[in-house]
Amino acid sequence: MRFVIVALVAFQLLGCASWRAEKVVVPIALTPWAETSLSDVDGKPWQHLPLPGKRTTQFEPVQVNGRAAMAVTAEASASMVRKNVHVPAGALGQLSFSWKVPALIAGADMAARDADDAPVRLVLAFEGDRSRFSAKNAMLSELARALTGEEMPYATLMYVWCNSRAPGSVIMNPRTDRIRKIVVESGPAGLGQWRDYERDVRADFVRAFGEEPGALVAVGIMTDSDNTGSHVRAWYGPLNLHRSVATAP
Repeated sequence: MRFVIVALVAFQLLGCASWRAEKVVVPIALTPWAETSLSDVDGKPWQHLPLPGKRTTQFEPVQVNGRAAMAVTAEASASMVRKNVHVPAGALGQLSFSWKVPALIAGADMAARDADDAPVRLVLAFEGDRSRFSAKNAMLSELARALTGEEMPYATLMYVWCNSRAPGSVIMNPRTDRIRKIVVESGPAGLGQWRDYERDVRADFVRAFGEEPGALVAVGIMTDSDNTGSHVRAWYGPLNLHRSVATAP
């Protein structure tokens, strides 16, 4: 059980590049969605990362309403598609993304350890001063390094669709305060429609964590239903990060 908990924490913290990408019919990096998502941001190719001990969520490239989308189906499962990047804090600007969700997950609660599922998550990982970790977070970081070969990110910010909390709410992860979630959509309004967003990454990080962000080091998409044992489906549109013109190199 301890291994499963640590693996889940490490996974939610984006794990590391050493986890083996699952073989898929079409490599994630070659899909139209991946080729148009953060295409102008330096980094490694998008890859599908399974979670040890968890059923794999299915990712399939599709065209929806003229968009190069990624269809994601979770059947009591959890896995992620992720891209390692390096965007200096001073270059962080507006992040554009979109998703389409046909239904919410009954019983899901992202503040509860045993119900922490979401139909859509956009996950951002940041560098920072790990000497500021609490004893608990330092232990989790060491355990993550032992399990995956790398320490957990200093901070992870997620954009999520919540069942009931108001947009703008910040949800603390039940396992560590180094993962915080900003609700950008709530409740059933907007289900079955494309929802488009543009977020100020730096401002959102400051509001969620109360400090300035470090460099952005990874971006991921994740639809999970392993805690509730349910079925959920969603579509993600391409991602685009507009660098801050004033400070970008």
